[in-house]
Amino acid sequence: MAALTSAAPVQAADPAPAAAVAPPSTPAPPAGPSVAVALGDSFISGEGGRWLGNTDRYDKGRNGTDRAWTGTAYDPGRVYGATAAVGGCHRSDVAEILTAPLPVAERINLACSGAETQHVLSAARGGLPLNGEAPQADRLAQIARTKKVTLVTLSIGGNDLGFGTIIGDCAYDWAFSRLCWKKQAAEADRKLPAVQAKVSAVVDDVRATMAAAGYGDGDYRLVLQSYPSPLPGGEEFRLREGDPNRLRRDGCPFNDRDASWARYTLVPRLSAVIGDVAASRGADFLDLKDTMAGHEVCALGTTQVGATGPDARQHEWFRFLDYANTQGTLEESMHPNAFGQRALGACLGLVAAARPGRYGCVADYLGDGSPTAMRIRPADRTGR
Repeated sequence: MAALTSAAPVQAADPAPAAAVAPPSTPAPPAGPSVAVALGDSFISGEGGRWLGNTDRYDKGRNGTDRAWTGTAYDPGRVYGATAAVGGCHRSDVAEILTAPLPVAERINLACSGAETQHVLSAARGGLPLNGEAPQADRLAQIARTKKVTLVTLSIGGNDLGFGTIIGDCAYDWAFSRLCWKKQAAEADRKLPAVQAKVSAVVDDVRATMAAAGYGDGDYRLVLQSYPSPLPGGEEFRLREGDPNRLRRDGCPFNDRDASWARYTLVPRLSAVIGDVAASRGADFLDLKDTMAGHEVCALGTTQVGATGPDARQHEWFRFLDYANTQGTLEESMHPNAFGQRALGACLGLVAAARPGRYGCVADYLGDGSPTAMRIRPADRTGR
């Protein structure tokens, strides 16, 4: 074998500089004009926006209350557009996302009457279509990838609780001089924890949808809102409890005790649950439980619309219970009418212009009494 010989030591070469590795690319919000998007159910889609107050006149323009009157016939499409069919999404031209004073270039209403949380959740998280439309979070995803979304406002949970069924059952019990509140209170107590979990899942899904499109939480405002009360407390009805005109003329067939439970317990409890979700998920909270105070259906101090026509300062901001389906559709009942929708829009505009936080919205007692004369105030963790 060959003899070993000594050799000069060999110096190790300097390592070659590592090639620069670009961080993984992440999507970013699209540039361009800003967009506001509404998600959820009938209270934000604009259900009830056909009406300017309530009247017991059933023909022609109904004392000017029916915005669908053409002069010769009724065309709900004038208010709800392509979503006007019975059972449709009923996205009205006065829905809050359209009337709110917002600094955006475009407003998009994805909300749909009858929607539950399962109709907002993306399909990947178990969401379901409604009225032939994809789940709302999936539609939001498409918008967020192509447009600069700066505001998302959400109203959901009322249909999961069965709020409409509760109101309907209490109206039925009035006809038999029965109280409904104890039975309905127990049912609401049973459902509210599940409602809170479902609303939380929707908010999480909206956040995830926006993140997947490249948005950080600070790139947009997420406003979670509660519900206004359609009824006053029992002490604030125009007519006495047993007066048959509570049903026949005024469209508010409810016992005083049931109405007080709905106004002072049910609506505030649902508001508190939704407010807790907003707090735990870092969303803004818009508490609407007192927004229509003094203008609820049959509220003392308001009147039905007469021959002189609608006046928001003295007439109701909620649609009455059209039990006989003789004006419009039953599904519009107990929803904010055109006056109420404008009040909700004013509230949303005020919150969007304020610092992020928790706000209740009420009529401005220094204003002119119109639906746009609203003010916001801080709301505590119970929504008060």
